[in-house]
Amino acid sequence: MPHTPFAPVILGNEPGSFPHSVLAERHPAIIRRVREAFPYGPGQHTALDELLKNCTEGTVEPLPAHAPDRERWLAWGLADHTGRSWYDIPWLWAESYFYRRLLDAVGWFGPGAWQGIDPFRPFKRAELDAPETDEELAALDGLRELAEPERARALLHGSLWGNRADLGFRLSVEGAASHEPAPALVADDSEVLWSLLPPTGTGTLVLVADNAGRELVPDLLLIAHLLAEGRVARAVLHVKPYPYYVSDATTADVVDALHRLRSAPGAAGAYARLLWTALADGRLTVRAHPFSCSPLPYADMPDDLRAEFAAATLTLVKGDLNYRRLVGDRLWPPTTPFHRTTACFPGPVAALRTLKSDVITGLSARTEAALTAAEGAGWRTSGTHALIQVDPSGEAERK
Repeated sequence: MPHTPFAPVILGNEPGSFPHSVLAERHPAIIRRVREAFPYGPGQHTALDELLKNCTEGTVEPLPAHAPDRERWLAWGLADHTGRSWYDIPWLWAESYFYRRLLDAVGWFGPGAWQGIDPFRPFKRAELDAPETDEELAALDGLRELAEPERARALLHGSLWGNRADLGFRLSVEGAASHEPAPALVADDSEVLWSLLPPTGTGTLVLVADNAGRELVPDLLLIAHLLAEGRVARAVLHVKPYPYYVSDATTADVVDALHRLRSAPGAAGAYARLLWTALADGRLTVRAHPFSCSPLPYADMPDDLRAEFAAATLTLVKGDLNYRRLVGDRLWPPTTPFHRTTACFPGPVAALRTLKSDVITGLSARTEAALTAAEGAGWRTSGTHALIQVDPSGEAERK
């Protein structure tokens, strides 16, 4: 299987394109929201103003010499992009670096009183505490009457569609919460996914989380079900080592989500107790690898992370950003086979994703034609369609 990509890397320099709108509109909106969410001082206000001007009109600047992760970002290509327009470098890289510089502007890396204060925490907490979360948790009680395969399917779909709660996405999609058409799966490999996680399973699930709040809760519920029903013996939950892309889950967000579940009655509280115990006895582990905030695709992952994914029974990657990193942030023809774009992944991998960017693989020609005829190009980025795609073969099996 050839590993050389044949599709162009996505840039943000085409006016009217989705990546251009993220750089020109979403990022300024996020800066304004963060500025209003905290009583920051003059230094932070000045730094946020400078970041706003730089990321919309200027060129990429290096990290300060004292930055704790400066060498890591140099290894990730910072020197190659310094001095270039944000619009002329790979879109994935530009987005990732924007969030890194935003943390600098608000004092996350310190020193000072604002060190380690998540600039997105108010938004994530509001999502977690929303009345809709109560309704979703209460609905879990109704699943008790279902046979295990139906409960598993319901929880899988809850994890899949929870990604629509992505706060960064909703900042730039007018009316996204109330005017979405009926959701639809554009690809569904769920039967293959379940074949890798049988009820008699003894393996390890690695779940690479995406968003916090109302998406992380169904991710945790899915893990709890798989552990409780013996579909896996162990689970590893990968989160971000620091705040990223507004909604992205950190360890602190996992703790918040668990406390939210523990305070709920019925099935939700029971799942929370199971998860709490699993963390204590090692059946569930939380990981925050530095590469999780990298601007690079998973094809470039370090050896320790590659070994972990290779040893897993299944790695389940959640969300749009992880999908872009899994297949490569490229303009693939939509009918490009999914397994071709995941050829460098070291073990069986599945993607649960709602569509919020131009990247897409693994569609049939008929599905692509029907979507385009009905919605133009908007189906790729509206967040109203989703997919479940699986490549059951690890890299070693392809050789």
